[in-house]
Amino acid sequence: MSDRAKLIAYGLPRQPLDIRPAPHERDWMDATDQRYAYRCLPLAIANAHGWEILCTSGFSAWWNGELAIDAITITPDQEGQKPAISHFGYGIMTFHVSAVFRTEPGYDLMIQGPINRPKDAIAPLTGVVETDWTPFTFTMNWQFTRPNTVIRFEAGEPFCHVFPTRRGELERIEPEFRPIESNPELQAEFEAWTASRANFLATLHTPETEAAAQKWQKHYYRGHNLEGSGIASDDHRTRIRLRPFARDGQDGG
Repeated sequence: MSDRAKLIAYGLPRQPLDIRPAPHERDWMDATDQRYAYRCLPLAIANAHGWEILCTSGFSAWWNGELAIDAITITPDQEGQKPAISHFGYGIMTFHVSAVFRTEPGYDLMIQGPINRPKDAIAPLTGVVETDWTPFTFTMNWQFTRPNTVIRFEAGEPFCHVFPTRRGELERIEPEFRPIESNPELQAEFEAWTASRANFLATLHTPETEAAAQKWQKHYYRGHNLEGSGIASDDHRTRIRLRPFARDGQDGG
């Protein structure tokens, strides 16, 4: 039995859809000294955790701070193309996604803004859609956070990030709060890590120390325990590689 699951985007006539696996890289992370931001594995994994839908044309938008639908002015780079509209009012700008998505039975589609791509003066809103049965398209909405500021979306810029999630999975979780003392083994590991981290930071900027040579602690990145040996998890990963959407029956792998 195959462990693969389908995610299908049914494109609409004469309405282009530009969608890709979310890339590992981010411009702002590239710009950090020695690209050190990529040492944060949780950030790097999240970057590629799904697919990005891109603007097919650029535009500028401006909100005057009022709540009416006409409070937003959208100016496309190309006449006749309106990549986004004001539909709800309240400083909310709406993108129509030009495809009907279909997930496997029991799977929803998480719809949100591009991950780890902060944008000034406007913020993405998040939704969850039951895409295993609905014949509808969905919208991606952004809300202005500051009036009287021109924001830009360039052609090829991501405006939406999607990934499937199994319906009801969260409801299966039974959250508990316990004092760490109730798990002596975990407490000992945590205290050892805390001491190791404190010593590392205290000597990091001292030349010829082990910390200065290492530059950063790699236990989590490598999936190692504190002693540096053994894999903490059999399915530990340092990168996600998603398939692009196959077109015309071609394999997207």
